Amino acid sequence: MAALSIGSANAIGRTKAKWARLAPPRPRISCIGWDPEGVLGPPRGGHIAGLEFRRRLEKDADAKEAFEQQVREEKERRRAQRESRIVPDTHEGLIEYFLDTEAQELEFEMARLRPRLTKEFLAHLKYELGELRFAVSRTKDMEDRMIELEAMQKVLEEGLEAYDKMQTELIVAKERLAKILQAQDKKATLLEMVERNELDRSLLTLLDENIANAHKYDQKQAAEYMEKIRSAVLKYMTA
Repeated sequence: MAALSIGSANAIGRTKAKWARLAPPRPRISCIGWDPEGVLGPPRGGHIAGLEFRRRLEKDADAKEAFEQQVREEKERRRAQRESRIVPDTHEGLIEYFLDTEAQELEFEMARLRPRLTKEFLAHLKYELGELRFAVSRTKDMEDRMIELEAMQKVLEEGLEAYDKMQTELIVAKERLAKILQAQDKKATLLEMVERNELDRSLLTLLDENIANAHKYDQKQAAEYMEKIRSAVLKYMTA
């Protein structure tokens, strides 16, 4: 067997137990709310706690401003951190890059580096895992790395599958939204799309994103128009 290739010497002694605990990220078209990019993570305490938190923000202007400031600061921290990172040119370097990626940044990095996460890269990851699994003698550091790489392999493979599916759904949703917006008889078009089962959650999510962006840039007329379209889509979806 060839000499064991397990990444850089520094990586051998580095244990990133976070990978063993990670579930595959779930890419999404958009996330609308007080924290649009999810930079602060989900509200603690579940859905009810999240609703209570939102109600408190709606009633307390100071709390809302403080929270939005916190969101802005966290977004700026993430932006600066992303820009400071250098993406390696090699498969070996890219493995280390993902091992060093914070859990909350995985979704972003997988989307950004999707063209680099090729079959060849995954094959290289699988090859390194094979070398570790079948090594004649394994150290504790090698065992730790094997666990990390196994977790990384699972997260990347399942995450990429979900991301590619989401991209396909997004393209279809954009085509369907364009069809509705361009139709002269929107009611007839919606009825036709209902018969073809073309009104779905992805279309609603895309409308939510457009509505949120319209409000963000103070395009009230566009927001109201999109909200009417959304109401009609929802009506025919649930009819």
